[in-house]
Amino acid sequence: MLPRSRRRARTAAVTATLLLASLTALPAASAQAGTAGRGNPPASRACGSAGWVVGYSDALNKLAVDGDTVGGLSALSYDPRRHAYGAIVDHTTGELAKIWFFDDPAEPHVVGSLVLRKPDGTAYDESDFDGEGLTVLDNGNYLVSSETEPSVREFDRQGIEQLGLRIPARFLVAPAGQATSNATLEGLSVSPDGRTVYAAMEGVLSGDISSTGDANDRRILVYRANHKHGYDLVREVGYRVDPGNRISEVAAYGSHGLLVLEAAFTAGVGNTIRVYAAPHALHSPDVTGVADLGNAPGSLLAKKKLLVDVAQCPSLGATAPEPQPNPILDNYEGMTLVPGSSRSGVNELLLISDDNFSTAQNTRLLRLQVKLP
Repeated sequence: MLPRSRRRARTAAVTATLLLASLTALPAASAQAGTAGRGNPPASRACGSAGWVVGYSDALNKLAVDGDTVGGLSALSYDPRRHAYGAIVDHTTGELAKIWFFDDPAEPHVVGSLVLRKPDGTAYDESDFDGEGLTVLDNGNYLVSSETEPSVREFDRQGIEQLGLRIPARFLVAPAGQATSNATLEGLSVSPDGRTVYAAMEGVLSGDISSTGDANDRRILVYRANHKHGYDLVREVGYRVDPGNRISEVAAYGSHGLLVLEAAFTAGVGNTIRVYAAPHALHSPDVTGVADLGNAPGSLLAKKKLLVDVAQCPSLGATAPEPQPNPILDNYEGMTLVPGSSRSGVNELLLISDDNFSTAQNTRLLRLQVKLP
């Protein structure tokens, strides 16, 4: 999530403008760079050493559905029972906690939504919920992280809260813990076998800032399925972001790998969006007992490899409403691997951007291919 200064609440006038635009606008911009063959895709589509762009769509941007505007989307996860992808609305003034569902990533259409509710049936809203992470469990329920406390809660297919995962005290927002408001549990993913859940901190804990002021070390909570159909916290993994970056999302792959979406924003310059792989994340050292990660040996951190730098992608004719190093860039906050898309080790990867309901940003769905290590 961007700093609060970058997040604009919708006024009635803006809402009216967006609704009018949805009635009069031309079809949403999209582009495709061809489909994948076997082996590495063409170098002309490269976005780094192991990533390629397939296409993008702005079809969801400022889309009006039943009097509501699609936007503020964070996280991305495939729901096989709905045959659709879900994206959660993050903390936005006037919005209920909600998941939007859409179909075909190449030409997405909204196919439904789900409001998230407390056990008593009352809806969560911006006063007590800041949805950032979303994953679909094997039982069909939705696991959602919120930055407010933070929390990780499980909701059933009707959107009713069932239970919550344990969050260590030091991960709570200060003064209760060492976390900074608006920089807590941003990334959330479950492994393909459904046994492991990863919940990643966007920002650094105050106790993990090094003696030289280095604030680049992050903690990722790792949960394992138990025989009671729940998840137990079993370890913490250390991960170092590039200087100035935050963890915007994670996506589990294989039996122990994790993709990490690192992001940053610089006013007047634009976004930085990179996808790294931590191939052995699950087997990285357990840093639960390390009080100060910032001054601990680097050998305790998960090893990472750069797969995609979106700034290096061909732009495919995309346009940006604000300055960007590459107009295909935006505030990408959701990421998921397309199930069953692997061909010769190349998988399709989707990113979705959070427009913060701002005219200076887009809701954009970006289709990539990555070669997973």
